[in-house]
Amino acid sequence: MARDPFTPRFPLSLRAVLVFGLLAALTLPAAPPGAAQDGKKGPVLKTVHGVVMDKAENSLPEAIVFLKNLQNNSVKTSFADEQGNYRFSGLDPNTDYEIHAEFKGDVSPARRLSALDSRKDIYLKLVVPRKK
Repeated sequence: MARDPFTPRFPLSLRAVLVFGLLAALTLPAAPPGAAQDGKKGPVLKTVHGVVMDKAENSLPEAIVFLKNLQNNSVKTSFADEQGNYRFSGLDPNTDYEIHAEFKGDVSPARRLSALDSRKDIYLKLVVPRKK
């Protein structure tokens, strides 16, 4: 005897689960990897800023600040302003960085910024020891 083409092969409950699952997978928007959980689009980026000073806490205008991405070894540079302030923004929160400053041949100790640090706004004072 021929099988009726309209008779379901699966029990109704299993068939309903399969149809619902397929529809849900096709209609729900997919979140891109690294998307923020708080409803904002894209990951929340980090900012590193601060001041470059000597040991006597005098600001060092026009000092050069170097920020090295330890994942791909790229380096960004920034000049300190008249008050010795610097800023790097739009940094990947999942990457480790190393930062140091140079002023007239003198170099500050390198500071490491870890991806494990959850702060999104990081303030660092870079002290350049001045040779006499």
